[in-house]
Amino acid sequence: MKTSEIKSLNIDELNARVKELNSELFNLRFSHATRNLANPLAIRNVRREIAKVKTVLREKEIAQKANGGNNGR
Repeated sequence: MKTSEIKSLNIDELNARVKELNSELFNLRFSHATRNLANPLAIRNVRREIAKVKTVLREKEIAQKANGGNNGR
């Protein structure tokens, strides 16, 4: 997924995507441990995807806080 596509998602969708990617990473690591992983670079790609999503998520949280979207706290 490209960064521009990630930036178009809202915070709830980004959180769901992080959960999905963490699950995928777990499955890839398990496959790697049992020597059934066809492409070991898939682990690196998923880790990078998680980093991209978390970065965009943090940017949106900071922007929301700066715009006064902290719900009166």
